Amino acid sequence: MNRSSSSPSALREKSDLVDIEARYEKAHPTNSNPIGETLDTGITHTERGLEARHAQMIAIGGTIGTGLFVGSGQALSLGGPLLLLLSYTIISCLVYGIVTATTEMSSYLPVQGANMAYYGSRFFSRSLGFAMGWMYWYIFSITVPAEVTATSLVIGYWNPPVHVAVWITLTIIVVVGLNCFPVKVYGEAEFWFASLKVFGILGLLLMALVLVCGGGPSGRALGFHYWHNPGPVKEFPIDGVGGGIGRLRAFVATMTFSIFAFAFAPELLVVTGGEMKNPRRNLPIAGRTYFYRLIFFYVLGVFAIGLIVSSNNENLLNGKSGAGSSPWAVAIREAGIKGLDSVVNAIIVTSAWSAANSYLYLASRTLYSLALVGNAPRIFARCNRYGVPYYALAASASLSLLAYLNVASAGVTVFNWFVNLINTGAFQSWICVSVIYLRFRKATDAQHITDLPFRSRFQPYISYVCIFMFTVLMLLSGFKVFLPGGWNSSTFLTSYIGIPIFFAFYAVHRLTAGRADKWCVSAEDMDLLSGLKELKEEEEPVAEGGEKWYKKWRTVFT
Repeated sequence: MNRSSSSPSALREKSDLVDIEARYEKAHPTNSNPIGETLDTGITHTERGLEARHAQMIAIGGTIGTGLFVGSGQALSLGGPLLLLLSYTIISCLVYGIVTATTEMSSYLPVQGANMAYYGSRFFSRSLGFAMGWMYWYIFSITVPAEVTATSLVIGYWNPPVHVAVWITLTIIVVVGLNCFPVKVYGEAEFWFASLKVFGILGLLLMALVLVCGGGPSGRALGFHYWHNPGPVKEFPIDGVGGGIGRLRAFVATMTFSIFAFAFAPELLVVTGGEMKNPRRNLPIAGRTYFYRLIFFYVLGVFAIGLIVSSNNENLLNGKSGAGSSPWAVAIREAGIKGLDSVVNAIIVTSAWSAANSYLYLASRTLYSLALVGNAPRIFARCNRYGVPYYALAASASLSLLAYLNVASAGVTVFNWFVNLINTGAFQSWICVSVIYLRFRKATDAQHITDLPFRSRFQPYISYVCIFMFTVLMLLSGFKVFLPGGWNSSTFLTSYIGIPIFFAFYAVHRLTAGRADKWCVSAEDMDLLSGLKELKEEEEPVAEGGEKWYKKWRTVFT
């Protein structure tokens, strides 16, 4: 609601703003960057080339990849259809809490080169931002070979007479090539990749409905058959002991593994905000639609999988058979629908390319952001005339070569190594996001900031829940190695090595460049104004006409 500039409330807000600026100038007497040394003006910046339709489609399908299409089969084999559905439902609610936190912060200050490490430095401490930045970079970078590995597993469904290294090479060339183009080309490619995934999932859900109702070639109505035989819940027995304890183990295993399908999707919105047109208006729109993506694609998707595929099917990606097929392809083949399984696997291959494309974009922009604030060599901040940080891209793409581990080890084993590393990074990221958001929220209240483009009614309460739940899940992520007869050195390392690495990054910065800093910037001194005026000036005016009546009901979920 607009108010007159001479109203008492407006005058009070203006007075508060002057007080905030005065306090900040006193705390920061120079014009230095609050989170690190700025670069010389001769270095090119990234460009705002992402349109609203790019941002919204990237939000809907940008990181939907092999976690949902392939990894869900392994999760089904671990816990059965009921535990798979419960796991995805719980994780969806928690991830939506992270989305609301990141959207509130990033839509308020969507500066170029921003990511959650940037906000960690600005809203908490430089040391936390340093640790988060380098953690993000190596996790995003190794997620690319994870998606490439999954691609080779899916291609293996056809048993081609071509060596796996050829498919790995072709996938890396496609992904790196797309990221070499200007961000507008990346956005356009992701728009069509994500559109293919969205329509593919819609088609698969429709196919599942047909099979459940008996419309398949055999005429057999599946209904809830697989919920009765082999049953809704599987057990994780140890030394022949199952029962309730065995089902609890299966639930924990399913929950911790299923994180991979959701990992770092909220962070993609933050990074794209720095290269998006009208980010203060478009980011909240993308954040609001996220709830429907989680429910429709993830929860309904795994519910359908549990109806049309048996959790005991040997063709699922369970680490035993070596099969790399998707549960969707398995269901189609079991139903006797000829040719469609190959079409579905082709869509999954393009989905893996899309996800790898997104994560390489994230990795390169993260390294670029680190260089902007002096936490990485300055060379990584250099961009070409199209706004592509080519040195950061080259360094990030070099880790894609880890995908060639498939040549020496089984693809399923390598895929699980990557999943463990990525899941640990996701837990750490979301814990930090929640902590940073709580500090940001406290600062906006202390400084009487009221012009926030987005604020969720579920915050700050859901952030406390996220901190607790993701901490517990992180500590339990490798629990199987502590069970009798379950020790595996590679599983232990990949499940937990990320924790000491993160604290090592933090300690190195804290004991060197950050030794004179406070442990945490105070709510009163937190910089919530630098760059805000310029961002508001860049915004294009809103078109005439109010919000459509049929869109207003979405506020129930925000």
